[in-house]
Amino acid sequence: MNYRELDTPALLIDKDIMISNCRRMQDYANRCNVALRPHTKTHKMSRLALLQEELGAKGIAVAKVGEAEVMAAKGLRDIFIANEIVGEEKLRRIRKLAETIDISFGLDSIPQADMIEKAFEGSKKQAVVLIEIEVGEQRSGVIEEAAFVELVNHLKKCSNIYLKGIFSHDGHSYAAENAETCKEIHLKAQERTLRFAQLAAEAGFHLETVSIGSTPSLMHDFPILDGVTEIRPGTYIFMDASQGNAYGSLERNAATVLTTVISLPTPERVITDVGAKGLTAQTRNKGFTATKGLGLIKGWPGVSIHAVYDEHAIIYNKEFHDSIRVGDKVEIIPNHICPVVNLHETAYIVSNGEVIEEIPVDCRGKLK
Repeated sequence: MNYRELDTPALLIDKDIMISNCRRMQDYANRCNVALRPHTKTHKMSRLALLQEELGAKGIAVAKVGEAEVMAAKGLRDIFIANEIVGEEKLRRIRKLAETIDISFGLDSIPQADMIEKAFEGSKKQAVVLIEIEVGEQRSGVIEEAAFVELVNHLKKCSNIYLKGIFSHDGHSYAAENAETCKEIHLKAQERTLRFAQLAAEAGFHLETVSIGSTPSLMHDFPILDGVTEIRPGTYIFMDASQGNAYGSLERNAATVLTTVISLPTPERVITDVGAKGLTAQTRNKGFTATKGLGLIKGWPGVSIHAVYDEHAIIYNKEFHDSIRVGDKVEIIPNHICPVVNLHETAYIVSNGEVIEEIPVDCRGKLK
């Protein structure tokens, strides 16, 4: 089937571009002598996670326990939950996963450590954790060196916890003014992460893993410093409008949303059949990832989504309006692909204009 015969809205993935993106990042990791652990919260599909491993990835990262459960059931055996896991029920589920796969997860406080210690009492395996280091994103992670030292010293008293390493996420790289500023963020984040690795060593912990990552800082061939062992980019597999802006081209964009023109009510207004429920209303409005509107129209430079309702996308452009008819189909390049994927039940893999595979988004909605 030609992809334009699909009913809409439909999530399209260009297979050739996707594989090229995967190979490019794997080559970068290999050249830098670090492991690649893709963050699969971008695509949320076990089929693509297995493909990334086939192409050389060491394992995968996920954001939620539910995602880890789906991935494990489909054959993924080395999974890191790059998030702090809190709560008896979630920790019980991780303990169950640990019986059959290598599973690790994030930690950043003593109260959380005490919960983990209790939850894994009597388990045949220790809980495997990585401490998150806050490197400027102003999200989760240990901030003060004294707090980190206190935490690692506390772990010495925990018989049910194994400290595998540390990890960080320089998500503030998305707001970098340009590639040079992004490089500075990338290097400073690594230096800070490695400083905490040194503190762990001074406390008697020889870490297996020092993990870093965000797509903007890992797609420009920036240096990776000695001591870093792993990178965790996610969006690179598909890219999106914001990543294309940061990279300087949309040629690496593998994902679009196919949508049908359903109304042309004024001389400039175009309405299509995908809205916030299939495209999201997320914007990127800072730095070199900033995008105009709520998504770009593929093949129409300068034409973007002006607004979205639940089921409608609104476009204002007379030239675009005059070139199409009700019933025509167009492709939207999303601003941020990760939440878009989570809104679709399936993705259609396309090569040379033909649909060659339909893949379930099997981690869709796994928020717990």
